Amino acid sequence: MVGASEGGALLSLRGLSKSFGPVRALTQVDLDLYPGHVTALAGDNGAGKSVLIKTVAGLWPPDEGELFWEGRRVHVHSPRDAEALGITIIYQDLALCDNLDIVQNMFLGHERRRMGLLDETSMEKTARKTLEALQVTTIRSIRQPVESLSGGQRQSVAVAKAVMANARLVIMDEPTAALGVTQTRMVLDLIHRLAEQGVAVMVVSHNLNDVFEVADRIAILHLGRLAAAGDIIEFDRARVVDYMTSGTSERSVGNGRRPEAPAEERGS
Repeated sequence: MVGASEGGALLSLRGLSKSFGPVRALTQVDLDLYPGHVTALAGDNGAGKSVLIKTVAGLWPPDEGELFWEGRRVHVHSPRDAEALGITIIYQDLALCDNLDIVQNMFLGHERRRMGLLDETSMEKTARKTLEALQVTTIRSIRQPVESLSGGQRQSVAVAKAVMANARLVIMDEPTAALGVTQTRMVLDLIHRLAEQGVAVMVVSHNLNDVFEVADRIAILHLGRLAAAGDIIEFDRARVVDYMTSGTSERSVGNGRRPEAPAEERGS
C-alpha cells in the first residue's frame, strides 16, 4: 500500500468493514480525504454513509480495516480520540443548546476562566473573530440565543465552533437539509471558506445540486461498498445516480471518456 502521506491525504481509510450481526454495513471501503478539499459522500438510504462517519468519529469500532492520519496508523476508539486528532462531525441536529447564546454554545465544555471567573471578554472576542474570519455577517449579536437563529445561521455557529477548536477535518451530515434557497447559499459559501482555510471537509448529502456546487471530489457508496470515487469533474448527475442505485455505470462523461469501473471491479 502506498503511504497516505505520499498522496497528501489527511485521513485515509483502508479496508474499512463494519457489521451489525448478520448485516454488513461497510465492506472493504478505501477512501482518502485531503486538506483544502471538499469531498462529497453520496449514497442512497442504507448505503452506509452514517456508519462510515460514525466509525471515523469513534462511535463504532470497525471490524476490519485501518485509519491513517497524515500517513500514520491511528486508532480511534472514542469521540475524544477523534477530537484529539482534529476531527469534528456536525450532525443534522448540530448539537447546539437553544437556551444558550452563541458565545456560550461555541465555548460549551471549554469555557475560559480568569481568577476563578468566566472570562466573558476573552470568549466574546474569540467568538467574534472566528465568525468574522468565516465571513458570517448575518448574525445580529453574538449574545443572541441560538433558538433565535435561522437554519443557516445555526450551521454557521456549529462550523465556527469547530474552527475555534482547531478542527482539521470537518464532516457535515446533510448540512442543507430543510433549508431555503438563501440559507443554503450561506452554508455552501461557508463550506467553500472552510476549504480555503486548508480544512478537509466531507459533506454527506442527498442533494446533488449542492454536491456539484461545492465538492472537489466525490465518493459514492452502494450497499456498504465504495462504488466509485474521484474528482467531481469525472462525474455528472446521471452517473452519480447510476452508482447510487446500482453500484455501476456504463455512461461516458461529457468528454467521451469511458467511466471508471466500480471499486470492487478495480480490486479496491
